[in-house]
Amino acid sequence: MNNIALIVHGGAWDIPPEVKELCNNGVRRALDRGWRILENGGSALDACEQSIIELEDDPIFDAGIGSHLNRDGKVQLDAILMNGATLKSGAVVAVERIRNPIRLARVVLEKSEHMLIAGYGAEQFALEHGMGLCDPSDLITEREAHIWANLGTVGAVALDIGGNLASGTSTGGTQYKYPCRVGDSALVGCGCYADNAASAVSTTGHGESIMKIVMAKAANDSVAAGKDAQAAADALIALLMKRTGGRGGLIVLDRQGRPGFAFSTGDMAYAYRTALPNPLP
Repeated sequence: MNNIALIVHGGAWDIPPEVKELCNNGVRRALDRGWRILENGGSALDACEQSIIELEDDPIFDAGIGSHLNRDGKVQLDAILMNGATLKSGAVVAVERIRNPIRLARVVLEKSEHMLIAGYGAEQFALEHGMGLCDPSDLITEREAHIWANLGTVGAVALDIGGNLASGTSTGGTQYKYPCRVGDSALVGCGCYADNAASAVSTTGHGESIMKIVMAKAANDSVAAGKDAQAAADALIALLMKRTGGRGGLIVLDRQGRPGFAFSTGDMAYAYRTALPNPLP
C-alpha cells in the first residue's frame, strides 16, 4: 500500500487577524473533504477537485463565489487540474458563468483534446457536456462589491493509494484586473504542475512574477533533481524574490508523500495530512 497525502492552500497574502480563523477553518474543511476520498481509495484527481470545490464555495477565498471583481466589476475565473500519471491538464480561463471552474477544468482534462479553453468557448464546452451555467451575479458577494478585499488563490496537491499525483489551482485573479487578463493560475507549469516521477505543485501570489520563473515546473524539476519538497519550496520562493521581486507562495508534495510549503507574504492559509509518521525532513 502506497502512502496517501494531501495539502490544500487558500492563498498567500497578508491575512487580517479578523479573518484568519475563517481562512484556517476553510482550508481544514477542504482538507477533510479531500482526505475522505483518499483514505477510501479514491484518486488524487478526485481529492484535489473536491478540496478545491470546498474552497471555491467559501466566499472568504479568491476563487468561485466571492472572487475579486475585475476593472469592469465582473468576476472572471481561472482553474486548472493536472494528472501526474499522464501529464495531461485541463484548464479554463476568464469564465463568468461557471460556479465551480475546477469542475469544468476536470471535464476539459478528461473529455477534450485541448488543455486550455477560454471565455465563452469554455462556457459552451460546459453546456455541451451537461454542466449548467450560473448567473454571473451569483458569484459576487456583498463584501467583494463594497470592499474588494485582498484574498488568495486556492489550490490542492494529492497523492493517492495508487501512487498517482495530482494538482489543482483555482482563482478569481487580481483586484481590478484588466478584462480577460490571464495570470499564472491556469497555466501548466506556472500555477500548477504534477508529475508522478517527482511531485505535485500549486502556487499562489503575483501571477506575472510567478510566470516569469515558471514556478510550479521549476519546483517540480528541483524535486526531480534530488531536493526534498521543503527545500524545493524554499528555493523557489528565494528565486521568485531574487529574480522578480514578486511575492507569493507554493505547496509541494513529492511522490513519497512528503510535503513542502513556503511563502514570502505575511501569511498563507494551508493545511496538510499524510500517512507518514514524520513527513517533514
